[in-house]
Amino acid sequence: MTEITFDTETLGYIRLFEERTGARVKDCFEAEDKLVYLVYPGEIHKAVGPGGVLVDRLKGMLKKEIQVVEYSDEPDALAKNVFYAFSPRKVDLAPKGKGRHVTVTVDPAWKARAIGKAGKNLKLARAILMRHTDIVSVSVS
Repeated sequence: MTEITFDTETLGYIRLFEERTGARVKDCFEAEDKLVYLVYPGEIHKAVGPGGVLVDRLKGMLKKEIQVVEYSDEPDALAKNVFYAFSPRKVDLAPKGKGRHVTVTVDPAWKARAIGKAGKNLKLARAILMRHTDIVSVSVS
């Protein structure tokens, strides 16, 4: 886990998001050409809006791809939330060096999408999980 500090630009993104959605942001950062927002537990529906309308509006305003993830203190639950769009079936944690490795099992039909082009989604998942847990690597099965 890294200590998280925000620059002025990121604070602006957080303020805009909270004003537009009414959801509270725990973390916000850019990774893999996306702006990632972690919202507090129970606030994901407020953050996304009906049918994703609020996120779509923000994407248009910011001219950036946006991913919203519901935060959890539990590493396995957070990993599941990161892969929420791919209907995760199971999450397994295993020791790895000084941290842990997580394997997220998704429907085989979704596996390629969950990994993403050139592993983009895996890198994004790892970036999120490393900021908030002791997870150091991620795989999808």
